Amino acid sequence: MKIQINRLLPVRAPLQARLAAVFVLPSLLFAAQSLASERWATLEAIHQLENPWDSAEPGQRGELGAYQFREQTWRMYTKAPFSHALDRHSSDAVAVRHYDWLKAELERRGVEPSPYRIALAWNGGIGAVLEEHPPAAALDYASRAANLAAEIERNEERNELAASR
Repeated sequence: MKIQINRLLPVRAPLQARLAAVFVLPSLLFAAQSLASERWATLEAIHQLENPWDSAEPGQRGELGAYQFREQTWRMYTKAPFSHALDRHSSDAVAVRHYDWLKAELERRGVEPSPYRIALAWNGGIGAVLEEHPPAAALDYASRAANLAAEIERNEERNELAASR
């Protein structure tokens, strides 16, 4: 670790800066990895609720793809034809952008962007998170998504632990 720190900071860097690099940098990397893991788990939970078998059939309101995007939402993030929502790679890319937008929007409004709130906004819009009485269906969806995301994260941790042995 000392060699890596010397590459990051000049040898004459103050002791406080070198100590911060030793203790703070790893925790920041862990936090970034944890946030990416939470995003992945939340998106996978949404996928499992929306279209777990990746059916090409449109939803009741014309939604397409693994995350059942509506065309209006798809157009917020890409100029690709809406039919590309059926391609999992394209759908994943738009899902990440939509997740990041929802997260930023919730933070901008002073709301902690938990998996539950992200799923609530995904299903019912940002307004569902901010309303005193959001629709019961959106609340149920958010609960199921948050529970699935937590289970996905637990399974991922178990798999990583087993792989490290």
